[in-house]
Amino acid sequence: MPGLGTIVNVLAIIAGGILGMTGGRFLTEKIQNTVITTSGICVMFLGTGSALARMLTLENGVLNTQGTMMMIGCLILGGLIGEVLGIEDRLEGFGEWLKEKTGNSGDNAFVNAFVTASLTVCVGAMAVVGSLQDGIYADHAVLYAKSVLDFVIIVIMTASMGKGAIFSAVSVGVFQGTVTLLSTLIAPVLTEQALSNLSYVGNIMIFCVGLNLVFGKKVRVASLLPGLVLAVAWAAF
Repeated sequence: MPGLGTIVNVLAIIAGGILGMTGGRFLTEKIQNTVITTSGICVMFLGTGSALARMLTLENGVLNTQGTMMMIGCLILGGLIGEVLGIEDRLEGFGEWLKEKTGNSGDNAFVNAFVTASLTVCVGAMAVVGSLQDGIYADHAVLYAKSVLDFVIIVIMTASMGKGAIFSAVSVGVFQGTVTLLSTLIAPVLTEQALSNLSYVGNIMIFCVGLNLVFGKKVRVASLLPGLVLAVAWAAF
C-alpha cells in the first residue's frame, strides 16, 4: 500500500514523543541540558560524516574534495531565497499556530522543539528516497528504517526539549506524504547525481541543526531549505 511507510514513520514519532514525555518528567534541568547538548553533538557528527562521505574522494592515495562549488552555491543562494520567502518565520508561525490549537500556549519551548525536531527528521535523503520508493513501488523498507531512527531521535528530543518535538509528526506526514503522492512526477528528476547532491547539502543542514542544539540558535536552517531544490537542479547542468 503506497503511503504505509509514512504512516508508520508518523506513528513511530508519536510513540517516541510519548515515551520521551514520560521519561522527561524525571529529568532535572541539568540533565535535560546535558541531553540536549549531547544530542546536538551526535546530530553534528551524523551530518558531518555523511557530508564528508560525499565531499571526499580518494585518488592515488590522496584525499581530494568534490562538489564544493555546488555546496557553497546551493547553500548561499538557497539561504537568500529562503529569507526572501520567509520560510523560517513561516515555519515558526505554523509552530505558534499548533501551540495555540493544541492547548500548549503556556509552553515557551514548544515552537523551538517543533522546528528543531521537524528539520532533523525531514531534512535528508532517506525522507525523499524512501517516500519515492513508497509511492512508486510500495516499498517501505527505507521509511521503516527511518522510522526506527526517528523514534530514537524524538524520544531524546521530547525528553529534553518538550512536547513540541512530537508535532514534528505533522511535518513528516505532510512532507513525505506529498513526495509519495507526486512520486511518479518527481522520480525522473532525481537522478543518481541529483540524490547525491541532495544528500550532500542536506547533511550539512543536519549539521547546522546540531550546531543550534549545542550553541543555541546560530543558523536559520529552515531558510536554507531551497538549497535542496537547487542541489537537485544543479545535477541537470
